[in-house]
Amino acid sequence: MPRKPRIWYPGAEYHITSRGNRKTPLFYDNQDRQKYMKILSEARTEFTFDLYSYCLMTNHIHLQLKTHYSSVTQIMRKIHHRYALYFNKKYEFVGHVFQGRYGAKLIESPNYQMDVSKYIHLNPVKADLVETAGAYEWSSYRTYVDFHKLPNVNPYPVLSHFPYPQNILYQKFVENDPTASITGDDLEKSLE
Repeated sequence: MPRKPRIWYPGAEYHITSRGNRKTPLFYDNQDRQKYMKILSEARTEFTFDLYSYCLMTNHIHLQLKTHYSSVTQIMRKIHHRYALYFNKKYEFVGHVFQGRYGAKLIESPNYQMDVSKYIHLNPVKADLVETAGAYEWSSYRTYVDFHKLPNVNPYPVLSHFPYPQNILYQKFVENDPTASITGDDLEKSLE
């Protein structure tokens, strides 16, 4: 039975999740993470999409992105195909790198857009990898609160929901209750 096609239209925004096959690591070192980000950057040039938030965990990824003229299917196929080729060659593996089809939750409200960004940035805290979101190197959080420039990340659509000083208020929004999850338990379930 064929899979249902993903809902897509120009301007569609998504929370993308994907895990390593059999819950194995996607990234063994920082070189792997840098390669994933380089491939993502190249895909942005080819497909023109906005990356609002991201977090690269050891065995899964989160991306919050907005499409323009290319579907999320085209974008993710390119990123994950190229990364799988790199990963299998580097580690002399064969077969699937990613576990099944990536998750893609459509974001259709400003509240959900803010909650997804918060969820993504708190992922390393929730996993007990760091005590604060700002301490995790492989997420876009510092771009939001410190205006640490990352070439692929556009934080302003999310920050635009906060009055001045946007970065301080966003930080309070994220860090006031680090155990809070976003609306809908389906995001948690998608990575179990």
